[in-house]
Amino acid sequence: MPAEVILIIFVLIILLILASCVRIVPQAHAYIVERLGGYQATWDVGIHIKLPLIDKIAKKVLLKEQVADFPPQPVITKDNVTIKIDTVVFYQITDPKLYTYGVDNPLLAIENLTATTLRNIIGDLELDETLTSREIINAKMRTILDEATDPWGIRVNRVELKNIIPPAAIQDAMEKQMKAERERREAILIAEGQKKSQILIAEGKKAAAILEAEGEKQAAILKAEARKESMIKEAEGEAEAILAVQKARAEGIRYLKEADPSAAVLQLRSMEAFEKAADGKATKIIIPSDIQAVAGLAKSLVEVTKDE
Repeated sequence: MPAEVILIIFVLIILLILASCVRIVPQAHAYIVERLGGYQATWDVGIHIKLPLIDKIAKKVLLKEQVADFPPQPVITKDNVTIKIDTVVFYQITDPKLYTYGVDNPLLAIENLTATTLRNIIGDLELDETLTSREIINAKMRTILDEATDPWGIRVNRVELKNIIPPAAIQDAMEKQMKAERERREAILIAEGQKKSQILIAEGKKAAAILEAEGEKQAAILKAEARKESMIKEAEGEAEAILAVQKARAEGIRYLKEADPSAAVLQLRSMEAFEKAADGKATKIIIPSDIQAVAGLAKSLVEVTKDE
């Protein structure tokens, strides 16, 4: 083989070895590098070069927040009810070195720790408290898991109880209880609706009666006012008529006074007044004594008239 070919092959091998020693760490990743079997460094994002045949990448660590969904774990409550709870843990690797060398199989360790912690917490609660205290259980588990996984370079951000599965008999009892509660609420709502309806009807009748009474009152007031005005107008008319009669009489007296009539004329006018008073209806008339003289005077006047 020619020396030139051997040289080319040797150069290519060197280039390949150098190319294999260049590593690019992507975003949200970290590489653990070992040299001769011991920890050497943690590579962050960027370009890095390792020594050939001496350095090696021991582990590639993902720094994003990750989700671990564990299968249902059987736990026993304080009142001796066995239930199954599946848990979801949100965690993030904060120290790649501790994560690599802290514990073997970190995910399995988190799962076992979650199951143990869950049993300890649920063992102090009764079934009803377990079903209604999810937020409290989540907070306690997150605190305990975060403290326990801190030496492993893991931070537990959140823990959620995904599902709580009680036994079938208890599920049936709970469904019956829920059904009875719904029926009770329905009966209460119906009774309240009927009560409100009756109240509204009674209030409507009351308002109608008040309006009717108010209308009758207003009608009576208007009627009384109309009658009052009619009586006032009638009284005013009578007063005007009386005033007119009195004025006429006053004018007659004034004219009579201005005419200065004699006593005989006055006595004749008196007789005419008695005649009008009798009006052909009276059966008995009382005539004053001085009227007799007037009668005599009238007879004399008749005789004088005949002589003429």
